Amino acid sequence: MASMFLLSLLTVFISLFTAAVGEALTYALVYRSEQYKRMKAEIDRQAKRLERKKDQGNEIERSNKRKLEKQEERLKVSNRDLSQFKMRSMFAIGLAFTALLTTFSSIFEGITIAKLPFEPISLMRGISHRNLPGDNFKECSFIFLYVMSAMSIRQSLQKVLGFAPSRAMAKQSQVGFGALFQPPDQYR
Repeated sequence: MASMFLLSLLTVFISLFTAAVGEALTYALVYRSEQYKRMKAEIDRQAKRLERKKDQGNEIERSNKRKLEKQEERLKVSNRDLSQFKMRSMFAIGLAFTALLTTFSSIFEGITIAKLPFEPISLMRGISHRNLPGDNFKECSFIFLYVMSAMSIRQSLQKVLGFAPSRAMAKQSQVGFGALFQPPDQYR
């Protein structure tokens, strides 16, 4: 039991370390560059201008409505450009961490890291019980604990360091997976 606790702590420490290294690399490759700072300032300025125009009044004339739609479109294009800029470096970092994850996965292969207080749904069993012998699905593999802790630690670290997207960017962003779950413009 004590060794399982130590392995769990080691896994969380590894995910904390890799998240910190990932954020340091992202800072060096993305957030520190002048192009990123310029693009982010432009998006923030456009978002503030758009919010001001929306708050000015509900009764918008047809010409003003077209101007508002054009500004929204410019903001979407700027968000897309910023996302593409960030994606280039994120791709390289993702490849490095995939190699690192494969290495750690082979080191911890067949070792139970933790015992879950529940039995995961069948969809999650492939990750939670990966590389473990037997049919006890309450046993947790390295991969599962690493991925879960790395996701939460990285997100928290981004918020603490101020790298998380601003509300205006997140609200206006139509790029990526989030666009699948948003209602069409006519239903907003």
